[in-house]
Amino acid sequence: MSEQNCRLKYLSHYPPQILQQTQTLLDENRLGAYLLNKYPVAHNITSARALYDYTLDIKNTYLRKSNPLSKVIYDDKIHAVKHALGLHTYISRIQGNKLKAKQEIRVASAFKRAPEELLRMIVVHELAHLKEKEHNKAFYKLCQHMEPCYHQLELDMRLYLTHLEQTGSLY
Repeated sequence: MSEQNCRLKYLSHYPPQILQQTQTLLDENRLGAYLLNKYPVAHNITSARALYDYTLDIKNTYLRKSNPLSKVIYDDKIHAVKHALGLHTYISRIQGNKLKAKQEIRVASAFKRAPEELLRMIVVHELAHLKEKEHNKAFYKLCQHMEPCYHQLELDMRLYLTHLEQTGSLY
């Protein structure tokens, strides 16, 4: 893997023009300033309860009839730069003669200090998995229904991750 491909691994499927613009921002140490200008403030949703309420508000607005969420938390075990941004888990348990299902969303703790728009993108992404398990056309259509700027936010999240990996922090 070339050095540029290694530095831009979160953007590998984007067009060459995006890769070149990002590489220029990195070379000139301006990616952080670009992101801070676009997203100047970190959100204040730092507790598990606040994250649950935030997620439930979005769910109740767009996915009211979907299965309930039993838990929404920040998870220290998810390392965003190496693994995932968040996880949606579906847990089935047998209790007596009944099958109980729980749905949980876990967001990487690294996003406790991210811009609210990027946290929303992660939450919307994980909520979409309540209806669509695969990353297919219907999944992304649902994401855009909940967040019209979803694709731009996904790109900005990838830029954020690129910067985070290069420097260690943004805020």
